Amino acid sequence: MKAYYNQTSEEIRMELNGTLEPLTDSQVKARQQKYGMNELTEAKKKTTLQIFLEQFRDFLVIILIGSAVISMFLGETESAAVILVVITMNAILGTVQIIKAEYSLNSLKELSAPTAKVLRNGIVVEIPSREVTVGDEVYLDAGDAIPADGRILESASLKVDESALTGESLGVEKTRETLKGELALGDRRNMVYSGCFATYGRARYLVTDIGMKTEVGKIADLLKNTSEKKTPLQVNLDQFGRKLSIIILVLCAVLFGMQVLKGGNAADAFLFAVALAVAAIPEALSSIVTIVLSFGTQKMAKEGAIVRKLQAVEGLGSVSVICSDKTGTLTQNKMTVEHYYLDVQDIPAKEINPMNPLHKQMMRYSILCNDSTNIDGQEIGDPTETALINLGNKRGVPAQRVREVYSRLGELPFDSDRKLMSTLHQLRDGYTMITKGAVDVMLNRVKYIQKDGVVREITPEDVREIEKANEVYSSDGLRVLGMGYRRMDQERALEPEDENYLVFLGLIAMMDPPRKESAGAVADCISAGIRPIMITGDHKVTAAAIARRIGILKDPSEACEGAEIDHLSDEELKDFVEHISVYARVTPEHKIRIVRAWQEKGNIVAMTGDGVNDAPALKQADIGVAMGVTGTEVSKDASSMILTDDNFATIIQAVENGRNVYANIRRSILFLLSGNFAAILVVLAASLFGLPVPFAAVHLLFINLVTDSLPAIALGLEPHKHTVMKEKPRPVNESILTGTFLQRVGIEGSVIGIVTMGAFLVGYQGGNTKLASTMAFGVLCLSRLIHGYNCKSTKPICSVKQFFNNKYMQGAFLAGFVLLTAVLTVPALHRMFAVQTLNLIQLLTVYGLAFLTLPVIQLLKRLQS
Repeated sequence: MKAYYNQTSEEIRMELNGTLEPLTDSQVKARQQKYGMNELTEAKKKTTLQIFLEQFRDFLVIILIGSAVISMFLGETESAAVILVVITMNAILGTVQIIKAEYSLNSLKELSAPTAKVLRNGIVVEIPSREVTVGDEVYLDAGDAIPADGRILESASLKVDESALTGESLGVEKTRETLKGELALGDRRNMVYSGCFATYGRARYLVTDIGMKTEVGKIADLLKNTSEKKTPLQVNLDQFGRKLSIIILVLCAVLFGMQVLKGGNAADAFLFAVALAVAAIPEALSSIVTIVLSFGTQKMAKEGAIVRKLQAVEGLGSVSVICSDKTGTLTQNKMTVEHYYLDVQDIPAKEINPMNPLHKQMMRYSILCNDSTNIDGQEIGDPTETALINLGNKRGVPAQRVREVYSRLGELPFDSDRKLMSTLHQLRDGYTMITKGAVDVMLNRVKYIQKDGVVREITPEDVREIEKANEVYSSDGLRVLGMGYRRMDQERALEPEDENYLVFLGLIAMMDPPRKESAGAVADCISAGIRPIMITGDHKVTAAAIARRIGILKDPSEACEGAEIDHLSDEELKDFVEHISVYARVTPEHKIRIVRAWQEKGNIVAMTGDGVNDAPALKQADIGVAMGVTGTEVSKDASSMILTDDNFATIIQAVENGRNVYANIRRSILFLLSGNFAAILVVLAASLFGLPVPFAAVHLLFINLVTDSLPAIALGLEPHKHTVMKEKPRPVNESILTGTFLQRVGIEGSVIGIVTMGAFLVGYQGGNTKLASTMAFGVLCLSRLIHGYNCKSTKPICSVKQFFNNKYMQGAFLAGFVLLTAVLTVPALHRMFAVQTLNLIQLLTVYGLAFLTLPVIQLLKRLQS
């Protein structure tokens, strides 16, 4: 985009239109053919069927489909049906989630103004905003939405809310003057942008860009070209599926080879190997992960975080960098008076006392020279002005009462050229004009000062003291207003010349203060090994001041403006971001580049935001977090999670939940793999020693549906522990199947396999294959139910409370135990489940061998720790 803000309005008009005259109808048609219509265009979307079919590309899902087909080939239609139902349900869930996320561009379109007032053929007409074209002259009044980007031609105290683009809630005062130098979007005070709206005054501007060429259009383009990232869990499960498939295929090939070498029938050997593969695959894994993540979303919703994409729950637990907006997330999004400066003294807000006549005078004057209101909590007006009346209301000087007693008799509204506002009132001391405004402007108009209860001429020393106080406040990121007054002889219309010979009363310093919990949340963030970064559209001084207060900024050199990264290559930026904690005056492109730089350094990045300008970076980030209170629909649609309280502390709580969810999913996977490994060991051992196949197909189905699923889900719902926040984020490339993890799978699976094989041998002593199979089936089922307790912790369980602190585990064990006992003892079920009746000694042997696994595995853990 050309730097139109550096050119005069006449130069731009001649460049775009070739004349200073307004456009004619014929020129408009030619422009619309050249530039297109003023609307955002969409990329071609995938059909619902395409999205649905893409859900089956996951490697583990392909293996599960293969196992279902093989199960059907083997005649195990029930097993095949269960697998296919689970896979289809997950695919439907994934499709719904993706379709919900496809509304970002539609929300952007809703920002466009429906109509616009333009000058055509020398006459002001109202037209649909999509017909606005380059070179049009648009008229704006307070409350109007801006239909296209443009350069201001005339301005009468115009203020524009640009929060959708910059993220900052304070209205921007506009001017027609030509600006110099390269400026951030928020500093281009002679430009207006589509998607924003006028809050005060009126103006006329020349359209310079429309449709996809506007700032909102660029954001729409960034959204289309920004791909969402897979969470670490998604990546890990993909890797896990591939590794697991390789292991299973190798085992099956070995088993097949052994059977053939022993002289067995090749077809039978093949079917036996396939059956082993079906037994080895944890069919319940996908559904268990989905269920655990769903419970995680419910818990987080109760704590103020609504998760739009299930995987984001776990992804939060992997976050190593949080890029946070300032306004409303780290701060209260509410301008507040922090200091008075009266009688050459700094008075912190908590010490302002309405019983002090000087303090009360300042409060009254700031309420009277003020256009804002706060009635029943409904604030209307400029945030700096509402801060002044809110202070009075809190200190027992209610604005409504003060204004009733001292009504306004005249006024000079705020003007961006004068940078002052004045109102006339009849006070006890007579007619008084009260003036507030920019400190430097006011000091040029002041002749007197009120000090020690006396009004006298101001001295150069007085001015130096005031300027010093103003400098101190400004360096702390505070917004400073000067307050003065002038006694008048009579009631009359005020003139700009009356704003001379003022009496200086004092200064009022304000800011949007940090949330009370922000500093603690940042400290928790740092102790958890997460790097907090502030990215804001606000000025560097203000951003740095807030960042210092809450602990994000340690050294001033860690703060920079977005313009500083414009000239850095992507490689240079990767080194640069390591040393920067605060970015001010940033654009949407800056935000994406910062997020990408951290990602390319191997970090999982969370990004918070509420404006349209944040949407591309929210989509680019691994976890996009939108604000539920102040956030635009665009930012919400592009995010993975929405905060209902717009609070940074809620993100840290969500990170803790995410880490616990991942830990619980690992427990479930450990449980599934160690149990399946035990079954594989038993089958392999039977094959090696020439024994019959230990399990019938129905046994494997029962194990998959009951003794796998119930405890695995229960482990996924283990109570959360705060201790996870004392750990560092796990490396982004760390697989679920670490060496330590596989060692646990091997050891614990071997213990279960040994006792199961022992039960098979006990039952096979008389050559009774069915009895041996029944006892092996019973021990494997029950020991896997018991093994759920072993998987609760990597360390030995050292208390009864820790053992029984999960009600879901008690329910899973009880349900599984009752069902297994029914299968083993109820004659009517024996044929269905291919078992035979056990006598009391045999049944107690099954129970005893299964329960033996608990103390053995706990002892092995103690020896390892």
